[in-house]
Amino acid sequence: MRITVSGPPGSGTTTLSEALSSRFDLELVSSGDVFRSMARERGMSLAEFGRVAEEDPEIDREIDERQREIGRENDDIVLEGRLSGWMVDDADLRVWLDAPVDVRAERVADREEQTVDEARAEIEEREASEAKRYQEIHGIDIDDLTVYDLVVDTSTWDKDGVTEVVTTAVERL
Repeated sequence: MRITVSGPPGSGTTTLSEALSSRFDLELVSSGDVFRSMARERGMSLAEFGRVAEEDPEIDREIDERQREIGRENDDIVLEGRLSGWMVDDADLRVWLDAPVDVRAERVADREEQTVDEARAEIEEREASEAKRYQEIHGIDIDDLTVYDLVVDTSTWDKDGVTEVVTTAVERL
């Protein structure tokens, strides 16, 4: 089974992906981990690295190609990343998570030990950067959710509730 989990920063994609991976004994691959690792390797924040990626489309192409390959080569996997739903052609289930930016900023602030205002500013800058890159590199409008089988507002349920909703969908496949 191939499941993709996508959504903006702070929407809960990592939490859900980890839960699905554990529940269904699937390998978990996160493009965000790859991106964060590449930023750390260069001594940059995510926002700074995003700006560099705007100028160097090879960064996104490398991450995206890795997702495509991993998706093709693995039958039992959860792929988590902003574009995973677009990159894995034969996914069994494509999930998009979202929540209002204020909710996501609070989550990111807690996780990254920063103020909510700092987190919101970083999220907004990152999202603008990503939207620009995805459009220029792939012709993808990140706001077009038509490729997803299931769209969940994670401010409606707690993490267990979100996991239960998506787990039910997986079990019904």
